[in-house]
Amino acid sequence: MQDSTPTRSGGPSVSPPASSGRPAPSSGSTRAIDVVMAYIALTKPRVIELLLVAAIPALLQADRGHIHLSLVLLTLVGGWMGAASANSLNMVVDYDIDQVMKRTERRPLARHAITRRAALIFGLVLGVASMLWLGLLANSWLAAFFILITILFYVIVYSMILKRRTAQNVVWGGAAGCMPVFVSWAVITDNLPEGQPHNWWQAVVLFLVIFFWTPPHTWALAMRYKEDYKAAGVPMLPVVMSEEGVTRRITIYTWVTVVCTLALVPAAGWIYAIGAIGFGVWFIVMAHRLEAGVRRGIEVKPLKLFILSNNYLAGVFVALSVDAVLGLQTVSEMVSAL
Repeated sequence: MQDSTPTRSGGPSVSPPASSGRPAPSSGSTRAIDVVMAYIALTKPRVIELLLVAAIPALLQADRGHIHLSLVLLTLVGGWMGAASANSLNMVVDYDIDQVMKRTERRPLARHAITRRAALIFGLVLGVASMLWLGLLANSWLAAFFILITILFYVIVYSMILKRRTAQNVVWGGAAGCMPVFVSWAVITDNLPEGQPHNWWQAVVLFLVIFFWTPPHTWALAMRYKEDYKAAGVPMLPVVMSEEGVTRRITIYTWVTVVCTLALVPAAGWIYAIGAIGFGVWFIVMAHRLEAGVRRGIEVKPLKLFILSNNYLAGVFVALSVDAVLGLQTVSEMVSAL
């Protein structure tokens, strides 16, 4: 998610005073609050919200018609710690470019609210705590393993390798954001009675939905902040390709995302089917409008598609969650009954 930090404009140019890299002196209580808020910001709360939205439908769909409340809560807490770990370590890696980009210059490490060493320790502790939490309390070491894979992939493969080297960074790096589905599915299925089908193919479909949704979501944001990424030397697709080429790819990935959601319709009921189709049409129409606007050479607002993409994914997953909680007859069962 983007930071809403205003930029300065107007007035005489004044050079800022030299910074020692340390926060300004403040009272003890104020300083303590500032540090706590900095650690919270380090976890990227708004990004975690989206990851938890992805986890909830998997927790419910894995055993339709049953709500394992204790497992749901344990998974959400463990998943939050894992995502917070990955995000914190990502900020440690991105420390240099965060100081260059206006969108990220107010992040805690970029403004020296806390040290990189403290952030590194914080991220590592959260990662270990997340794995132990899921393994010991949620009784799923498979989920703990998925958390480990998520952290390593996001920090090493995406942040340290792909992000700065290829315009396909978010295509493959986005796989880390899909892992909450596997974590959630593992927790539920590891606690199911012996002999009950695990239906991992459904988890794979949900993984692919998020995988193909991530590029158009991220590229729309990158179109808005193209100059920021260019200044930081990050080869996001809008930096290295024309807007027409980018929007064409956004449209393609949007279509593939919607098709993936439809692959899950046989395993869900009518509520999800209507939601997947309705929200899918909305998403596709808006992607085509963005592409058409670029082709006509008129001013476009890619940030609108970025926000809409969040609403799209939330809408589809809420529909699936409600459908799963109600335990409605699935579309495949309806067809079989004809």
